[in-house]
Amino acid sequence: MEKTVQLYEGKAKKVYATADENLCVVAYKDDATAFNGLKKGTIVGKGVVNNRMSNLLMRLLEKQGVPTHFVEELSDRETLVKKVKIVPLEVIIRNVSAGSFAKHYGVEEGIVFDEPTIEFSYKNDDLGDPLLNAYHALALKLATKKEIETIKSMAFKVNEVLTAYFKTLGIRLVDFKLEFGRLSDGTIVLADEISPDTCRLWDINTNEKLDKDRFRRDMGGVEDAYKEVFKRLMGE
Repeated sequence: MEKTVQLYEGKAKKVYATADENLCVVAYKDDATAFNGLKKGTIVGKGVVNNRMSNLLMRLLEKQGVPTHFVEELSDRETLVKKVKIVPLEVIIRNVSAGSFAKHYGVEEGIVFDEPTIEFSYKNDDLGDPLLNAYHALALKLATKKEIETIKSMAFKVNEVLTAYFKTLGIRLVDFKLEFGRLSDGTIVLADEISPDTCRLWDINTNEKLDKDRFRRDMGGVEDAYKEVFKRLMGE
């Protein structure tokens, strides 16, 4: 499926229209940003890892009954997806304390929760993606009550499937961000990506960080961490 006009360019991806009004092509970039775009850089090969990893996980989730926007992998960096209107809610699932959770609540990183937590943030760069709850989302008309329940249910299912899968690779799924979209008929599907950009992934035995935190925190070894996750995913 050939790209036509560019519809959108974000921090990590470009989206193109196709001859089919219901399908788009997503092209993954090596650009990296953190802290709402304040920190910028490049992670060589990131686009390939994020594209192929995301597609592999979307296919896995589809088999487990989670509907996604994935249609077909076109190349190392490009994927054909169903066109969606993104619900402006970022959904964060946490299994272990880390990042902003540890900072906001004054706890150390690495506390394993008895059960996963869920939180929402308003997808709005100008406002810094503020946290909100379901009542705020309803008041702002970001989603309906039914859509919010669907999104919560799907997010916990994604966590269940991916936590078990990553465990087989020797990786702990600490936390992750999801985005959902509406198809033309209003159906909610999982969209965006699932990658070391959007997940915190720690080695199960060493707790070594294998994700974008290495970029955020200037830890070095960023490309190697992405490659390590990719290698385990591909069974190499």
